[in-house]
Amino acid sequence: MAFKAGFVALIGKPNTGKSTLLNALLSQKVAITTPKPQTTRDNIRGILTTDDAQIIFVDTPGIHKSKGKLDAAMVKRAYDAVSDVDVILLLVDVSKPWNKGDEIIFDSIKDIKKPKFLVINKVDKVTKKDLLEYLENLNQDDFDEIVPLSALKNKNTEELVETIKKYLPEDVQYYPDDMVSDYPESFLFSEIVREKILLNTDEEVPHSIAVQTEEITRKPNVVYVRVAIVVEKPSQKAIIIGKSGSMIKKISTSAREELEERLGSKVYLETFVRVEPDWRNRVSQLQQFGYLDSKKDE
Repeated sequence: MAFKAGFVALIGKPNTGKSTLLNALLSQKVAITTPKPQTTRDNIRGILTTDDAQIIFVDTPGIHKSKGKLDAAMVKRAYDAVSDVDVILLLVDVSKPWNKGDEIIFDSIKDIKKPKFLVINKVDKVTKKDLLEYLENLNQDDFDEIVPLSALKNKNTEELVETIKKYLPEDVQYYPDDMVSDYPESFLFSEIVREKILLNTDEEVPHSIAVQTEEITRKPNVVYVRVAIVVEKPSQKAIIIGKSGSMIKKISTSAREELEERLGSKVYLETFVRVEPDWRNRVSQLQQFGYLDSKKDE
């Protein structure tokens, strides 16, 4: 049997379940997930290797109307991913009507000469009648495949994988069998801390933070990690720290516990908060935090 390998982009509006689907397909957590929109800020590769194929999924930021330079950089990352893959998966939330946002994303990919799947997620939230009505309102000829599933319940995800394989080219294996993502360890530390902040804060704070791993030191049986949490206003810093340091302690403890479980090692996690006004609209800061690659991305 010929071995197949290729890249598959997951695109869609915020909160359609792209990261949840990625984690379900890989049977482990690769991308952070929260109920808040725009949790994913960068393209994240997740690698699924089977006996007959290797699929490199590219989870992308939710495509939305840009309100600043950070938003624009996130949307650009999502669209950039589409140009470098073999298959495009457009995820939609079946519990919400197909609307202008979905149409804009579809219009941006419809002329790309690559297999396009419509992945109808969150079928666990609707009845069969609702699903059929959703399908009836679509032009199904626009897509090579239509796959209803529930990423959260891991329903029909295996069928999605088998369908993707049919469209992949015969190729060599890109990554080792046991590799599930190719992002650096520093990215993992930053993302886990950012996830805990998103889960524990509200209002403007989640969208106003950046998290950067500044130091990693390994010693026998322990990993020392120093992480900076960047906010735009002193009031946001106060929220992150909390009364008598209660919030920063809660965030750090939760992040440390998850990191220790994932690394199989004791972790000493140092977190601190600093204010950098309007960092989301400053090109130099976006480049420093990895949201812009170079001047050409401004």
